[in-house]
Amino acid sequence: MDVVIGVDVGTGSARAGVFTLDGHKLGAGSTPTRTWQPRADYMQQSTADIWRAVCNSVAIAMPMARDAAGEALDVRGIGFDATCSLVVAGPDGQALSIDPDGAPEQDVILWMDHRAMAEAAEINAGHHDVLRYVGGVISPEMETPKLLWLKRHLPDVFARAALFLDLPDYLTWRATGASSRSRCSTVCKWTYLAHENRWDETYFRSIGLGALADEGFRRIGTDIKALGERVGHGLDMRAATELGLPAGTPVAVSAIDAHAGGIGVMGGATDNEPPAFNQRLALIGGTSSCHMAVSPLPRFVPGVWGPYRDAMLPDMWLNEAGQSATGSLIDFIIATHPAAPALRQQAESEGRTVYQVLNDLLAKTEGDRPAGTLTQNLHVMPDFHGNRSPHADPTLRGMVSGLALSATVHDLALLYLATVQALAYGTRDIVTALDRQGYAIDTIVATGGGTKNPVFVREHANATGCRILLPEEPDSVLLGSAILGAVAAGAYPSIRAAMTNMTRIRAQIRPCAGSAAFHARKFEVFTQMYADQIRYRQIMNK
Repeated sequence: MDVVIGVDVGTGSARAGVFTLDGHKLGAGSTPTRTWQPRADYMQQSTADIWRAVCNSVAIAMPMARDAAGEALDVRGIGFDATCSLVVAGPDGQALSIDPDGAPEQDVILWMDHRAMAEAAEINAGHHDVLRYVGGVISPEMETPKLLWLKRHLPDVFARAALFLDLPDYLTWRATGASSRSRCSTVCKWTYLAHENRWDETYFRSIGLGALADEGFRRIGTDIKALGERVGHGLDMRAATELGLPAGTPVAVSAIDAHAGGIGVMGGATDNEPPAFNQRLALIGGTSSCHMAVSPLPRFVPGVWGPYRDAMLPDMWLNEAGQSATGSLIDFIIATHPAAPALRQQAESEGRTVYQVLNDLLAKTEGDRPAGTLTQNLHVMPDFHGNRSPHADPTLRGMVSGLALSATVHDLALLYLATVQALAYGTRDIVTALDRQGYAIDTIVATGGGTKNPVFVREHANATGCRILLPEEPDSVLLGSAILGAVAAGAYPSIRAAMTNMTRIRAQIRPCAGSAAFHARKFEVFTQMYADQIRYRQIMNK
């Protein structure tokens, strides 16, 4: 049986999935990865640890897939995606430590690392023309602020580095030995201008990274490939042996994890109608969330990354919004509440998750009242880790209004609901910003961990007024990478053709019209909380 493999490296694990050429998953494996946090806002990983996890996950997935297929498998191609983290490799490919104290093997600055806040602020103060293509404001989660931090704080490491790679491109380099880069990562996180096929030399010189321009940009990439193309000559002998796959297996140009998720969900048709991209938003949820919309024309949306040419779908411009903390915020709210130990004990004794216990408690409390309306006087601003979109302010912080002198499991359930709603209002904020610039979003195609939670899905539908489509394949990020692997292998002539044949929709959730007025008022409070926080800062900075 012909199959393709998708590999996804997220914030906390590496996963592999084996798919048929019509998009059915036969087997999957997952292996945790390690993150170090030596200081506040510093988050570091190891490529050696990540690659071991990738190989282990493929080793788990392949026997499972063979058993499911009941026959031998012919792996036609493999695709990789990963978080947009910065990898620093030495002259012989060895890891160069990015740890301020030189901890060995820690050669990855994780995407959510905020050590480069000052560098990002300094870059933004320059109002460079290239920033028009990142929503007007560069984020410390992007790579040029991190490179500038590295040059200033670890100059020896910066000087010794042979390659600076986005983690997705590290995986294809490690798999093939070819140092080509993906348009997806270089355009979205490194300021490469794909619509002009060039780096902006003036930008790099003006921000203090002129050394990269002097070298002709060889350390950050001179061979920039489009999604759907192949990398090098396929798996080299070393990687093939480590992965247990044939040498020469075609390797696809890599994608950022959220963008792979967009590829895995955006093509799903409903009622036999092709997707209307101008009305669709892909929501890829996890530790953080990304919101992806595409247009045939460039749309400049303040506070939203992009427009990026060819960064997800060929010949389309991508706008990428997001929330820096979603799943991680919900987990934090639950874990730090005084009632968390009692909740965990109850969940363990009943053989359920804490989310199932909380959801059932909410359902019982709601009774005959409209779902989600228990939070009349409890409001959350969810920017505990800053705001990625549409305010593009990493210094924003979370707020809660309406706490009582009580900390029972029931109180935790209400705070949990208010937090989920706040995240949904953040999505509504993003949709509003996109629609102002020409989109007409009425459909959210959602995937990721949060979509397994019915309260999360329901509140997003009700809070935004959009229908939510859930794909048949819940691991849409893995599927997106597998789609890229299928195109690289020649199984399909284009990404769009592969999306059409490998993606299906399993469910639609429509908003409840009866709760629209409630959520309109809550969204008004949500908007006011942002204004209040800005006003508090102004007062304190007098």
